[in-house]
Amino acid sequence: MTELTPNYGVSRIEPRIVLNVSPSPAKIPEQWPAKGEDMGFNADVIVVGAGLAGLVAAYEAGKGGNRVLILDQENAHNIGGQAFWSLGGLFLVDSPEQRRMGIRDSLDLAMQDWFGSAQFDRLSDEDSWGEQWARAYVHWAADGKREYLRRLGWSAVPFVGWAERGDGSVSGHGNSVPRFHITWGTGPRIVELFATRVLDDERAGRTAFGLRRRVDDLIVEDGAVVGVRGAILADDDAPRGVSSSRTVIGEFEERAAAVIVTSGGIGHNHELMRRNWPTTRVGPAPSHLISGVPAHVDGRMLEITERAGGRVVNRDRMWAYTEGIHNWDPVWPDHAIRILPGPSSMWFDANGRRLRGMSGVPGADSIGAMKQILATGHDYSWFVLTQSIIEKEFALSGSEQNPDLTGRDLGFMLRSRLAKGAPGPVEAFKEHGVDFVVADTLPGLVAKMNAITRGPELDVAAIEREIVARDREMDNPFTKDVQVMVIHNARRSTTDKLIRVAKPHKILDPAHGPLIGVRLNILSRKTLGGLQTNLDSQVIGADGEPVPGLYAAGEVAGFGGGGVHGYNALEGTFLGGCIFSGRAAGRATLLPH
Repeated sequence: MTELTPNYGVSRIEPRIVLNVSPSPAKIPEQWPAKGEDMGFNADVIVVGAGLAGLVAAYEAGKGGNRVLILDQENAHNIGGQAFWSLGGLFLVDSPEQRRMGIRDSLDLAMQDWFGSAQFDRLSDEDSWGEQWARAYVHWAADGKREYLRRLGWSAVPFVGWAERGDGSVSGHGNSVPRFHITWGTGPRIVELFATRVLDDERAGRTAFGLRRRVDDLIVEDGAVVGVRGAILADDDAPRGVSSSRTVIGEFEERAAAVIVTSGGIGHNHELMRRNWPTTRVGPAPSHLISGVPAHVDGRMLEITERAGGRVVNRDRMWAYTEGIHNWDPVWPDHAIRILPGPSSMWFDANGRRLRGMSGVPGADSIGAMKQILATGHDYSWFVLTQSIIEKEFALSGSEQNPDLTGRDLGFMLRSRLAKGAPGPVEAFKEHGVDFVVADTLPGLVAKMNAITRGPELDVAAIEREIVARDREMDNPFTKDVQVMVIHNARRSTTDKLIRVAKPHKILDPAHGPLIGVRLNILSRKTLGGLQTNLDSQVIGADGEPVPGLYAAGEVAGFGGGGVHGYNALEGTFLGGCIFSGRAAGRATLLPH
């Protein structure tokens, strides 16, 4: 085995890892191993990727007595991967948090929603394992997931959110009830729960980190994966999320009885996304695509694992968002933030026509909205809303965009969420974001929207007709307008009425102004397909049998089985998928395969 030299790339996490966005920032522990030791480490398990799934797999494998080597092409600032940047949402079923909010949920209802959303239609082949993972995951979300995390120190914000409200069909896509549990501390806290325990193993000599090591090949001998080889990258102290050097300064080779691939998805590899884009099912691939993940989310390990005998399935399934905005203060190239909208903003396509049906309701049906938007031949759309709506209904994805929740500062949270005006990060986008325009009158607003359009000019008269027609529907607590029905229905949920959905009002009522227009772009985010795995996270080969010594977890495995979500996600399922599949992979290395 190659000795671990000073180029091994294991470095202390500096204070830069801290989110300097609140009075009491959440941070990852700083006791990372000092750089430059000859560690002479002999691993039982190699984990490729230091994101959340990798940390969970390493924790579980180490807990069982394995010596674990964690490799990653990035530096120590990026431990935790994309999970660190997340809002920390988790899908739970019939939780105490739900019950305290008066929400009646059940395993049967959640299973109905999951399978109605997944729409598995390749059960004899590509969906054969994904469907089994789905059943196992929903069961865990109802019984086991919360307890597992609580034992590690997890807690949730008391308000349960209602994401992906659905396509309007009881047997179709969507959550019938709110299930989105936001972690108190957001993504950094989720990472911290596992990072602290992996650090304990490192201090005990059971775990080591090989950072700035890019895996280029899996070593296969007699049909089994027995190790990895690749390039040592030059030291680069770039902050978290910032693109790092790809200068190669050496080579390495490491061997172990088990290799777990946890390298993430393809969200910043736009060429690969467009190559796999489901044009027949969703519409043409967007020419203007902005990135909800850092540049190192490149999908390289999919092809590398495929060369070693692993099978990639459901390549055409991915989870891009339609409510992307350009980050006015970017960290990585084409850095995008997603608006997490309440249901009240009016949604128009690039031609100025209002989106129809449930998929025209913000936050209801992501793929349905994507189809309507791309059918115009353009890759963007518009929100038109009021100041009253932005104050209550606009949230932004990302830990750094929610400093009160990330910093676990209750006083700051109460002041920012209950005070008049939108939260500070939202107001900052309204003031500085290139996708936002504000005006007191509709003609003035549409003129500003036309100044930033990438396509046809909007007709103010046509926009006005649509807005006036919906405004008339606000005179009664009942209506034939689907969106207004959803608004009234949403406010029957305690969480939505208190903090998430604005009191119904007319868009053109000056008392709720000014008017706001937002240009919405397609934002890349998650891979729903990936390496096919069995319930022990063993990678399945072309012959349908597990590849000996090879495991996968997290997004690279479609969060389990090569596609646990099927065609649609219910939200709050990505971090949970990393945890569930990483847990399975780590534990499986202890079994006599």
